Amino acid sequence: MATSEKFDAQNAPKPVGPYPHARRAGNLLFLSGIGPRDPETDGVPGLKRSPSGNYMEFDFEAQVHSVFRNVRAVLEACGARWEDLVDVTVFLTNLERDFHTFNRIYAEYFQDNQPCRTTIGIDRLPTPIAIELKCIAIVRDDA
Repeated sequence: MATSEKFDAQNAPKPVGPYPHARRAGNLLFLSGIGPRDPETDGVPGLKRSPSGNYMEFDFEAQVHSVFRNVRAVLEACGARWEDLVDVTVFLTNLERDFHTFNRIYAEYFQDNQPCRTTIGIDRLPTPIAIELKCIAIVRDDA
C-alpha cells in the first residue's frame, strides 16, 4: 500500500474542514481547495458586510491576489515552488462576472510556467469567498 505525507502550512488560512492543506504521494503534491482568506485575520480581502450581512464592498481582484499568495504559502511549506504547479482547477462563484478579471490576473502570475487549467462556475463555496483553487504540483527530488 502506498503512503502519503500530509502538510499543514502555518502561513496559509486554516482549512474549513477536517483535511490538510496538502498531501504528497510520490513526487506529486495535491493541494486541498485554497481560498483567499487572510491567514492572520481569517477575513476575506476586499469584502465588507453590513451588520445585517449584506455586501457593502466587494473586491474580486483582491481575492485573486490573496488566493495566489495562499497557494504559494502552501507550496513553500511543502517544499515546492510556484513553478512546480502542473494543474490548476479554478472555482468561481460568478463565472460570467469574474472570468475575464481572473484570466487577466492569472496571466500575470503564470508568465513563465503555464500549468494545465480548468475553470468551473459554481453556486457557492463554504465561506463567503468568490474563488477557490485546487492545485497539483511536482515536488522535485532536490527540494
